[in-house]
Amino acid sequence: RYHAEQPARHIYIGPSASLDASGLDVNPDTLGEEDLQITVEGDRIALVGGRPRGTLYAVYQFLEDHLGVRFLTYDHTHVPDAANAAIPCGTTCYHPPFSFRWSYYRENSEHPEFAARLRVNTVSTEARLGGKTGQSLISHTFHLLLPFSEYGEAHPEYYALVDGVRDTATYGGGPQLCVTNPDVIRLSAEAVIRYLDEHPEAENISVSQADTDRYCRCEACEAINQREGTPMGAQLAFVNAVAERVEQVHPHVKIGTLAYWYTRKPPKTIRPRHNVQIQLCSIECCTIHPIDDPDCERNRVFCQDMADWAKICDDIWIWNYNTNFRHYDLPFPNLRSIGPNVRYFLRSNAKGVFMQANGNGLSGELSDLRNYLIARLLWNPALDDRAVLEEFVRLHYQSAAAPVLECIDMFHDHAWQAGGHPDCFPSPDDLALTPEMARRMLALFQRALELADDEAVRARVEKASICAYRAM
Repeated sequence: RYHAEQPARHIYIGPSASLDASGLDVNPDTLGEEDLQITVEGDRIALVGGRPRGTLYAVYQFLEDHLGVRFLTYDHTHVPDAANAAIPCGTTCYHPPFSFRWSYYRENSEHPEFAARLRVNTVSTEARLGGKTGQSLISHTFHLLLPFSEYGEAHPEYYALVDGVRDTATYGGGPQLCVTNPDVIRLSAEAVIRYLDEHPEAENISVSQADTDRYCRCEACEAINQREGTPMGAQLAFVNAVAERVEQVHPHVKIGTLAYWYTRKPPKTIRPRHNVQIQLCSIECCTIHPIDDPDCERNRVFCQDMADWAKICDDIWIWNYNTNFRHYDLPFPNLRSIGPNVRYFLRSNAKGVFMQANGNGLSGELSDLRNYLIARLLWNPALDDRAVLEEFVRLHYQSAAAPVLECIDMFHDHAWQAGGHPDCFPSPDDLALTPEMARRMLALFQRALELADDEAVRARVEKASICAYRAM
């Protein structure tokens, strides 16, 4: 019970009259929506943050930093004995460097409470979990702006001219639009404005290409692309034109578009408007080596594109790839590149990061470890990624941790020494996965099963061992 005249031995959570009367130097009104402040002064503790998620995150941060709690999986929270915990006095303030954080695993979408604990702010709309950011993922939306089923028969000229004919292929969200057609620009802007009128909470909206390279080669589109040295020329001119119209009605909403595949290279002279976001996609990159590894030839072009976009746009977002899309459950040796990549994105002034992974199922290769590692680094890129990985393995697999960690290191060392540069669609050969390596991995997991402390740990090891059985 709180006694205003004796404000001792209290924990204040969030703004309140009692906190105002406490005399503690805390002002929640100055904190951004995810900023947090932890103040320990004598026998009082204040955990506060901005709205809507800052206070919730302050509680999670306090539990982690001062009491050693770890939110490992949705059904495993490590809570150490904190009876004699020494909590140092002082004030800690934190502002997350990425305002958009999405570790794309089904564990998060199916368990939004767990996603909130990991500070994945793109999943739950529930107020009690802090809601989610008003920024949405920039993705493929041409099929939503001008649906082919609605306009295709009457206006084939609205769609891409490919090999001399108007495209009718609807795979990948196609067909692409003819982005220089004045009616396409007008109708697309009107569609965006209608959506924003109905969703006033939206802070951005995607106006972006379909997931196909059948972009328009009509005379008008090709003239811009040839002049600008990239198919992004006509695409960005279209996005700018839509953004200009939308700004007149919704001046605070950003228009986002992908720099992806054939549009990844920025144009020579066309610049994004001030209300345009660029989501840069790394799908061609090597996944084993850090993107900014100067010795990885495959990644150099992406780094150049990233640097060139940074010169002309101050609102860059990242779409990064962290799984094997051909074989979700095969061993995938990219754990060592995740931390360096996140820090590279931060140094490159990215504002948000979508780490695409196995969002389709719950048994992807080491999905528990990967989700934890990615989410922790997106929240705090300064963390030692190797220490985070080892801590997870030790706490989650307990007595079975040593062979699990040995298996991870063995395959990563082997793939690195093989000298390959696999992307996110690798074959087993691309990963240097041999029969002998598969046998050695399975043997280590069998050893881990023998060491499991109890049935709960055994179940965790069994889930992790799926990748070794798949390798066999």
